[in-house]
Amino acid sequence: MVRNIPYHVKDMQRASIMPIIHEVATMTAKGQITLPRTIRQALGVDVGAKVTFELHENGQVVVSRADAGHEDPAIAAFLDLLAGDIRAGRHVRAMPDDLARSMLDHAGRESQAGEDIDGDVDL
Repeated sequence: MVRNIPYHVKDMQRASIMPIIHEVATMTAKGQITLPRTIRQALGVDVGAKVTFELHENGQVVVSRADAGHEDPAIAAFLDLLAGDIRAGRHVRAMPDDLARSMLDHAGRESQAGEDIDGDVDL
C-alpha cells in the first residue's frame, strides 16, 4: 500500500541537515572529550591542532578546524598564485603610503554592514 504523505517544511529542513558522519563522545569528569578518529580525519586535525566550536540558536554545535578560514578552492588557487609571484618578485609593488596608513588607522575597528559611509566612495 502506498500512502500519499505531503512533505512539510520542517521535515525537509531536517533532511537537509542530516550528518555525513555521526559519532558519540563521552565527557570526562574534567569536561573533556576526545574527538572520534573519523571526525579528526574528516577535519584534517592531529595532535596539537586547534578546533573551534560554534553553538547555534537551534542548539546545533559546529566543530571546525581553527585554521579553516580559506577552504574555497578559488581562493586557495589565488593565494598560491600570489605566493608564487611574491617568491619570484613578479607583479609585486610597494603599497602606497596613504593606503597603508588608512589600513592601520582602521585595523581592529568594528563595523556594521548597515553602517553609513562618510565621504566619497570610488568604485
